[in-house]
Amino acid sequence: MELYEKNGNILYILHVLKKYTDEEHKLSISELREKIIEEYGEEIDPRTIRRNINLLQQKFGYDISTYADNKIGYYITNDPETDFEPGEIRAIIDTFNYSTFIEERMAKGIIQKCRNLQNIYENQKVQEYKVYSAKGKTSNIEVIKNIEDISNSILQQTKIKFEYWKYCIVGDKIKKQIVSAPVVSPYAIIYDEQQFYMIGIKEGKQEFFHYRLDRIKNLVQLSDKITSKKTEKEVEQYAETSVSVFSGNEVDIEAECMVQILEDVVEKFGKKAKIEPINNQKFKLHLSANPIGFQLWAMKNLHIVIVTKPESLVKEIQATLQNASKRYGI
Repeated sequence: MELYEKNGNILYILHVLKKYTDEEHKLSISELREKIIEEYGEEIDPRTIRRNINLLQQKFGYDISTYADNKIGYYITNDPETDFEPGEIRAIIDTFNYSTFIEERMAKGIIQKCRNLQNIYENQKVQEYKVYSAKGKTSNIEVIKNIEDISNSILQQTKIKFEYWKYCIVGDKIKKQIVSAPVVSPYAIIYDEQQFYMIGIKEGKQEFFHYRLDRIKNLVQLSDKITSKKTEKEVEQYAETSVSVFSGNEVDIEAECMVQILEDVVEKFGKKAKIEPINNQKFKLHLSANPIGFQLWAMKNLHIVIVTKPESLVKEIQATLQNASKRYGI
């Protein structure tokens, strides 16, 4: 028992330094000793504390500021190569608070792990700090496992099989129903508008499909090898041109846009977009994109976006507007 306690000394000291110290919160040797008693019920003499701090510095490479350095006390600093900065932890916490792709209990568990990486002072700053998902979170607890299994299959170049559900109208109710159980060759996982998607090719098909990971259930990795080889460029092109993750071939599109939507255009289409100023109020947008996805985006911004090419897309939008006008009695 004595040997166990003696070997545990260095861990007691390290954990107290990580939990209770930073540049603004230094602890003297006596304060370190008191915290160790408070946390672990163990008494360590001052010489042992100093000797173990020296060991943490010299043998394990921890950056620990000592009384000799600052004339106040001891504190441990973050390693920029391995430790997260407070702002980085906050960003991760916000992501899992806000995102809809992960089930609530799993999100809370990941957030708690993030909190455990911080000292008590940084955790106090996020104690009451909350970001809510306006759309609600998925109830599918398999999402994280799906990411792991799909990633393994991509690495091993093997196929997967799973059940895929969608919302369906059943009688007078809306229910989740399994609509297919495809065998798929996976090529990539992408993140788009707060959702993870897998890009893959369904058995017996040649073109890419995409599947939301939170709608995949009972995924199984198969031993069958992927036979349809796709280049990284092909996968990247599909991901970039499938606006709002709608599959299909890309076409050359032109549109006139009001300047109010400039930032949204740059953020949504990135390097694919060619922007040509018309005047200080309007600009012309040129890009190659999936017409279905672009139509949905343009329709959402009808008051500030006018599609001018191709003619087929212009006619499709006109027909959609005419049908909508009839339904609303305009």
